[in-house]
Amino acid sequence: MSATNSEPTILDRYEDFRTRRFLRHEETYANALPRWRTQHRRRMLVVGIAASLGLMACVSVVCAFGFRQAALLWIPATLVFFPMWIMLQIASGRQGDAPRRTLDEFELQQRNNARSIGLVVTQNLMLLPIGYLIIASTTMRDVDAKAALDMAYAGGLMTLAVLMIGGCLPVMILGWTRRSDEVTG
Repeated sequence: MSATNSEPTILDRYEDFRTRRFLRHEETYANALPRWRTQHRRRMLVVGIAASLGLMACVSVVCAFGFRQAALLWIPATLVFFPMWIMLQIASGRQGDAPRRTLDEFELQQRNNARSIGLVVTQNLMLLPIGYLIIASTTMRDVDAKAALDMAYAGGLMTLAVLMIGGCLPVMILGWTRRSDEVTG
């Protein structure tokens, strides 16, 4: 197969599929939540999402100290997080995860910058649960099974919280920084 062959690769076909799906969803939600498309309202959603993610992170740390009942606070944080996350995605035109073919050069640059920040934050924050699990597993060699389960559970919650923060950060950055007139929909 030569480099000039125009046959699409599996990545090209997947990108085409993502683009078609994105455009279909964009058409469906283009007029949804019109009052939430202003910068002020999007910032309110970003603050709410940040608070719920912060609560999740705090719950994971409290669970690391053996307070397993603290995990019950994860439920209300999740119940607050998901509706606000969906609203922010709709209100910001899903620019944080839009396929490149649906964005102009400026939007693509903004999205890529936000994704880059999200990746760096994820990589750096992930050192916390990794460090916790490494240190706890080496210092807790002679503990009972319940303590080992608590450690693994807390480490899992920490990891999940970090991944959610990093995954949400690009759209949170775009929702916070883009002016009201820059959001299409």
